[in-house]
Amino acid sequence: MPLPDPTSSPAARHRVTVHGPADAARTLLLVHGFGTDQTVWNDLLPRLDPALRVITYDQAGCGQCDPSLFVQHRYLNLHGFAHDLAALARDLDLRDAILVGHSFGAMVGVLAALEVPDCFSRLALIGASPRYLDDGDYRGGFQEEDIEQVYRVAMANYSGWADTFAPVAVGDANGPDLAEHFARSLKAIPPERALTILCAILQSDHRQALPKLNHPVLLLQTQRDSFVPLAVAQYMADHLPQAELRLLDAQGHLPHLTSPAQVADALHPFLQ
Repeated sequence: MPLPDPTSSPAARHRVTVHGPADAARTLLLVHGFGTDQTVWNDLLPRLDPALRVITYDQAGCGQCDPSLFVQHRYLNLHGFAHDLAALARDLDLRDAILVGHSFGAMVGVLAALEVPDCFSRLALIGASPRYLDDGDYRGGFQEEDIEQVYRVAMANYSGWADTFAPVAVGDANGPDLAEHFARSLKAIPPERALTILCAILQSDHRQALPKLNHPVLLLQTQRDSFVPLAVAQYMADHLPQAELRLLDAQGHLPHLTSPAQVADALHPFLQ
């Protein structure tokens, strides 16, 4: 695989797209989650305040991000993605931007905000989890055998696993069309990259990072999420110094895809 072009900027490598007025008073940076790319925000974007400058980008290994950037050993944990985001924020000269992150993108946002705190003023985290594996009294939603089963099935037949995973992630109430859309998005990622990212997510434990984040945080959580239990959202609310937990009248792990109007309404007062 060729090395990334050292002369190209982080914005170019991550295919940054800027929406809204370039001279806006407020900037919003959206960080997508696993199995998606920046296009997952398309239904949310028109529902946001048009006075905002909104920045979207593709994380390493996803979408149209420069494929040469994805060197496996760099992305065996979430810190590689967080370093990318921090570099991108510096490249864009962000100051007091508002970060909205989904799922693993939410925790990438937390780690990046700790690395470059002045780049962000507050964070909104959708379906975030600092750890997926149960640990004593901590209920992350998965036991060791559950995670091992995910690895076995995904490694044996990634396409088949994506077809099974997608409807569970989207939620039964949201219908087959959105599940098929998400399955196509999952399968657009080369399996070896997707499996590396999946391992980085499921093996992560960033509980100790939460008390260090002094930014105001809005936690958005659906009523039923098969991958992030409500107990995890409450754990984050209890361990982040400045956090508000808001439950959405929705189900599934991707409410910005399945219920974008609700997500926009929940975000609106936080973005002011």
